[in-house]
Amino acid sequence: MEGWRGTRSGAAAATAVMLLATAACGVGERREAAGGGGGDTLRVVSPMEVHDLAPATSDALFTRLEVTETLVTSDLQGELAPGLAESWESPDGGRTWEFALPDGATFHDGTPVTGEAVAEALTRAAEEAASPLADTPLQEITCEGQDVTVRMSSPSLTLPAVLTHYSTSVLAPASYDESGAVTEVIGTGPYRIDSIELPASITTTAYDGWRGEQPEVERVSFQAVSRPETRALMAVGDQADVAFGLEPAGRQRVDAADGATMESTLQPRTILMKVDAEHPVLRDVRVRQALSMGLDRESMADAVLREGELAATQLLPPSLEQWNDPGLEPLEHDVAAARALLEEAGWSAGADGMMQRDGEPLRLTLTTYPDRPELPALATTIQAGLREIGDDLRVDVTNSSEISSRHADDSLELGLLARHFALVSDPLVTVADTFAPDGADFGAMNWRDDEVGAALDELLAGASGARAEELRAVVTTTAQEELPLIPVAWYRMNAAVSERVDGFVIDPLESSWRISEVSWAR
Repeated sequence: MEGWRGTRSGAAAATAVMLLATAACGVGERREAAGGGGGDTLRVVSPMEVHDLAPATSDALFTRLEVTETLVTSDLQGELAPGLAESWESPDGGRTWEFALPDGATFHDGTPVTGEAVAEALTRAAEEAASPLADTPLQEITCEGQDVTVRMSSPSLTLPAVLTHYSTSVLAPASYDESGAVTEVIGTGPYRIDSIELPASITTTAYDGWRGEQPEVERVSFQAVSRPETRALMAVGDQADVAFGLEPAGRQRVDAADGATMESTLQPRTILMKVDAEHPVLRDVRVRQALSMGLDRESMADAVLREGELAATQLLPPSLEQWNDPGLEPLEHDVAAARALLEEAGWSAGADGMMQRDGEPLRLTLTTYPDRPELPALATTIQAGLREIGDDLRVDVTNSSEISSRHADDSLELGLLARHFALVSDPLVTVADTFAPDGADFGAMNWRDDEVGAALDELLAGASGARAEELRAVVTTTAQEELPLIPVAWYRMNAAVSERVDGFVIDPLESSWRISEVSWAR
């Protein structure tokens, strides 16, 4: 699971005080929901689990299953596209945004989609620290008929992109209990929930009140399966139609079998080591640079990911063309130079070759999690590599939530994680969160740079053209030199797809599995 921590604290505080959703729009009478029937079931397996029904903490599972929608979405090229909103505009340069809702749309419980219901859902999202909407300069949300207006205290050109984030999914008023907790996922997408057994099982049916073209796939079953080898066996054993998150041996198993093929896409995601930049050892940039030099990235990518070209030479991957700088001097593996840097920082080799200072060994702990099966394997190879430079690294494989909790209580030293840099359709929003002054759960920790902060603020304010390119270079160059996040590998999403299925494509932004566009092979 990939978190989002509030970062623009002043804006978030203003939001809590000034947020308003008016009740000027009426809600129609409830009627019975209609569902699809008959047909076959598309069986999807993934390592993802969902532990909460609330949009902000569901890790996009309900948007991926096309049960819920955001006002704005993105296409396969990452460009903004209509979601629940048919259109949007800002008449005053980003201070006011107006969203037009479709006429006649209904929630899965049969109630109409109204401006009031949407305003209420967005208000709830803005109150969630886990949502990027909470970090915008939001002033008020109002509605008039089928139009929703979002007013900002200062121009926010990235708001439509922020509204592609799954935390802003629109749920029906009946989804919430009296305390505001989500007790039922009642969305507006082409599929409605039939059953949920947290954390591992969801079934859906095509909603025949859907305002768009009815999907050919009428029923979907989702199952969380933690072991990658089990997912691979399900893919080749005709127990799954789409299996996500296969490790290299599983991909080879699928390639060697009949009945399923591999689909893949290079994602805007980087596997990286998160560093506590105020740690007594890690606050020295020379130590961070030495750790980076201790990583034989190409060998690790070849051995664990089976693709040496996924070795990360900089933080932001080639799939983010505007943010990947071919002119940056690439990160390299150099054990001798790493040890020399450590000696310069006051460390010396003991009799066993391990580094020590003032009688204390260089012994750091790397925290990671098994949700992405390649992470524990990479952690083991990192452990071996850093031992060569004198770091007696310990590895702790635990729940992904420990990255966030140990960040919060300052107990994290190093964290190995996979960071998606396009959690919303404009990567700038996620990059700004990653390097926010107050840090981010899946971003920098106890590190800030005034020049980087100023560059990101100017980009968020609308800098474009050559100036924007110059500002992006400030961010990427500083990140390469200071290494508050140490890149390890870029990321390719893979899925095994049954030959029963036609038209399945992988969304690089992972906002949707686009099941409504899938058909059965004939």
